[in-house]
Amino acid sequence: MHNVAIPQVDWLMTLPIDIVALTGIFALLMETIWPRRAAFAQWMVSVLGLIGAAYSIIYQLQGGWVEGNTLNGLLIRDRFSLVTQLVILASAFLSVLFSNEYLTRKRIQFGEFYPLALWSTVGAMIMVSTHNLLVIFVGLEILSIALYVLAGMSRNEEKSEESAMKYFLLGAFASAFLLYGIAFIYGATGHIDLTSVTMDRGVPTLHMWVNEAWARTDATTHGLLLFGAALVLIGLGFKSSLVPFHQWTPDVYQGAPTNVAAFMASVSKIAALATLWRFLTDTHALTEFYVPILFWIAIITMTVGNLVALVQKDVKRILGYSSISHAGYVLVAIIASLKMPVPASGVGADQPALQFNPATVVYYLLAYSLMTIGSFAVVALVAKGGKESTRMEDLNGLSKRAPLAAAMLIVFVVSLIGMPPTAGFIGKWMIFNDALNAGLAPLAIVLAANSAISVYYYVGMIRAAYVVEDGKGEQANAQSGISLATAFCAAGVVMATLFVSPFMANWLGVH
Repeated sequence: MHNVAIPQVDWLMTLPIDIVALTGIFALLMETIWPRRAAFAQWMVSVLGLIGAAYSIIYQLQGGWVEGNTLNGLLIRDRFSLVTQLVILASAFLSVLFSNEYLTRKRIQFGEFYPLALWSTVGAMIMVSTHNLLVIFVGLEILSIALYVLAGMSRNEEKSEESAMKYFLLGAFASAFLLYGIAFIYGATGHIDLTSVTMDRGVPTLHMWVNEAWARTDATTHGLLLFGAALVLIGLGFKSSLVPFHQWTPDVYQGAPTNVAAFMASVSKIAALATLWRFLTDTHALTEFYVPILFWIAIITMTVGNLVALVQKDVKRILGYSSISHAGYVLVAIIASLKMPVPASGVGADQPALQFNPATVVYYLLAYSLMTIGSFAVVALVAKGGKESTRMEDLNGLSKRAPLAAAMLIVFVVSLIGMPPTAGFIGKWMIFNDALNAGLAPLAIVLAANSAISVYYYVGMIRAAYVVEDGKGEQANAQSGISLATAFCAAGVVMATLFVSPFMANWLGVH
């Protein structure tokens, strides 16, 4: 009989994922445990579970538990994975925070929302915590399948059903591209783990299988790798809303419930872009081939997102196209990090020769998620009589009905534009500076030009909120959950501005 190696599990490393997954199961059981108050109980359990998972990550960061792997290397722990998981949890927390009141007003308090949102969060956390392509695929499917259902939760609205079907069909194609790409990479390298550590004479040695395979002079291997990488990039490009894989984004955001749209615009996009960064840095031997393509994709994504947003009349569609343009901004940061590798400190047999700095990518994803969720939370206040009211004119009178929310909308919009001294400005300045240092001046110029273009439609949102029409000046009913979510987002934008240096130094190790 053959001895079967039992994978060793580092429970501290898997604890954040375990907490969120178990919280989802417990939230599902609330339907039978407390049927009359199931919605509120599920909301409370979900909020507490997300806080507990976030605390476990902060404990690991502060305790120095930032390097390692578990389950035979299927899951890894480094600063990038921990901080990105924390941003994902914060985004999920803020999205869930205003969901109870919103779902009540929309009359769609279905018990499956909270478990599905939590399990979707689990998928996102798995995606950013591995070098294994098959585990990335599993995480992507956990993330996506839950979102397909959530997008169609507003069953009485045709737009919601249409958005769910469109997202499902296009998402299935994207998953097929990703899986097919993984098969080609496996055929070229014999591995589905892009980076793994093996023992060589008792010394841990880092293997980067794609880069080693590319070093061979075999033209067939090169073709397989390039084709496989291209298919993987298509799959991740769909989830990231990069042009030309963006068509689903405004339609799905418009049709999905606003809290689900906020969740998709933050959690799903963070997971996809963070995974894209890790994949590209793990396969940096192919940089000379895919960077020129990504260069033009970034330019087109920024430009298309902003130009099409100029003519939109629906706030959720505006935010949808805005999220496309912001994906382009993040892609600029990713390309710049690929072109600017910095020597790793204390390079030895167990460390790579080059280390790619994720600080700009992570910081901008944090700022983007806070700005975007806050904007969607403000839009959620406009829902009336169980129906979405997301046209630009529906914001009229918001400054009278909910003056605090209207004031916070200004904070979010100013930060989305990238005006100083907001977190959005700092994030864009970091991207702009990285692009210049990496010799990507054209990308920096296009980024600046698109930020200027975005002023028109962003300021239009503020102008609409401060236009008062007859019959729209009455005070809004108290919405504590939505108000709390917008306040947390606004506070987060301010804190991300004030404490950018400690964030970089203490959690990302960048000085």
